[in-house]
Amino acid sequence: MFNQKINLVFPLLFFIVIFSSCKKSEELSENFYTCSPISNDSSQQNQNHQKYEEFMQQLVSKGIPSVSMTIYKETDGLWSGANGKADIFNDINLQSCHQTRVGSTVKMFTAVTVLKLVEEGKLNLDDKIADYVSESVISKLENADKATIRQLRNHSSGIYNYIQSLKFQTASLNDFEKTWQPEELLDYAYGQSAYFEVGEDVYYSNTNYILLGMLITEIENKPFYEVFEEKIFIPLNLKYTAFAAKNPVPKGLVRGYIDMYSNFNLTESTYKSGWDYFTADGGLLSNSHDLVIFFKALMNEEIINQNSLAEMLTVFEPKERDENFFPISYGLGIFKVETHKGTAYLHSGDAVGYYANMIYFPKDKTIISYAVNGNYGSLDQYISTKEAMTTFIDLVK
Repeated sequence: MFNQKINLVFPLLFFIVIFSSCKKSEELSENFYTCSPISNDSSQQNQNHQKYEEFMQQLVSKGIPSVSMTIYKETDGLWSGANGKADIFNDINLQSCHQTRVGSTVKMFTAVTVLKLVEEGKLNLDDKIADYVSESVISKLENADKATIRQLRNHSSGIYNYIQSLKFQTASLNDFEKTWQPEELLDYAYGQSAYFEVGEDVYYSNTNYILLGMLITEIENKPFYEVFEEKIFIPLNLKYTAFAAKNPVPKGLVRGYIDMYSNFNLTESTYKSGWDYFTADGGLLSNSHDLVIFFKALMNEEIINQNSLAEMLTVFEPKERDENFFPISYGLGIFKVETHKGTAYLHSGDAVGYYANMIYFPKDKTIISYAVNGNYGSLDQYISTKEAMTTFIDLVK
């Protein structure tokens, strides 16, 4: 009985805290958040509709501001739903058509665009990145003169990850609303030692994907995100997907929140996400629905051909395992994991105040995608840990 009382009180206290913490947010009308409903949506008729809705409600009751989720199963078709607040201060309910930040999930889009260029005969995976990117950049990054495009994409280049620089983290915290340009971010990787010799191991590095964005821009002679539009967004009719560089905080973007002190006292962070607006390692705006459409088309060879997909799914295993996560191997812009429900491919993404994930199970072609507008501190345990992913997988599989 005592525990039941605790569980009932906790969500109420949480909402008191987060509503009081957002008093300084801007006033926005409900019309600001109007979005086009997802077309041909039969989610209400899905046999698991109630189960999925209850799961999202439980997440929100634990402290997540809002969650949107899209699930594809060959037997049931596509389901999309949303729960919680897109904007806590203005009391706006989240809808499944709302656009949010999806962070590093963009790395799959970057990797696919590079493979499209390979198919068009414009480059080879084993070309050196130094053949395309300015010497003024390459010469200041250890290993960049030897690393190939393939090694950048599967993180076996060994090139230092600028995000790990304490100087960058301090600079970012001191000016949380600064909009960074690629060269400013690379400056924190310049002169840093590589993690290992090229090709000896794998280590996740956002610097690799800044260089790949520069590669796409160089080859196509236009910003890399315009190439995303031409080769992926428009052909797949991803109408909720865009890149932040063109409009970092567009009308209708859900508000982001961070739990900086792990006490559920959330701080709005919508305008504090500016380090990846112009780089191919983050900066994507989308939602769980469009991420599933993209992942499904990719695996059905509707974007790249069979040979390219086989290259993408060829994995490189790290020398050391992370005991706190599923066994993981590195493909080209995608990860292969061995879950308790079988092999899956995935990519997740963080931004300041946002988290997204998309997971594909090849055996039955099931796809799970979810996006939330809160992270860090006490929230991460429910969205981005191995245990969190396990709850999402168990819900569907």
